[in-house]
Amino acid sequence: MKSIIKLTILAVVSFASCQKNSRPNYEFMPNMYESVAYETYQESDAFANGIEAQIPAEGTIPRGYTPFDIDNTTEGYNEAKANLKSLLDSTQVDEARGKELYNIYCAICHGTKGDGKGKLVQREKILGIPSYDDAGRAITQGSVYHTIYYGKNAMGSYANQLNNEESWQVVSYVMKLKADLEK
Repeated sequence: MKSIIKLTILAVVSFASCQKNSRPNYEFMPNMYESVAYETYQESDAFANGIEAQIPAEGTIPRGYTPFDIDNTTEGYNEAKANLKSLLDSTQVDEARGKELYNIYCAICHGTKGDGKGKLVQREKILGIPSYDDAGRAITQGSVYHTIYYGKNAMGSYANQLNNEESWQVVSYVMKLKADLEK
């Protein structure tokens, strides 16, 4: 009997809330429409460490991330230089995109032609950027990718700015610039 009364009341309230457009409807479960907002670093009783932001579970890999298994050492650089090849096949290489990314991230120091005469070098803010065709460097796809991923000497890492595919697009463009300089 009590359940029939409850169902009747629920039906009446439901019909009453849908009847007039001149007044607002009743909202039965507002948390389903408007979730409670949490600030990233606010205090929280929900977690043991007392803050809302949590470290990812151990062993997890972010979506879209590909681990790079070569170490950030001289031996790792030499291994990458000798063995690492581009993951992009010839149909995936987009010279226009590689050029765009290169001009955004690399040309300021390395120059638009890869000759080591970027704007910062011309203004003498940094010195000693060698050209891509420098015989002493003998860059390869692997060495360029390793340098983008970890950085080298005064150049910092660009692993946070460029994803894996974008890094390989830049590598392809750098190798094109090297070939152009060697002509």
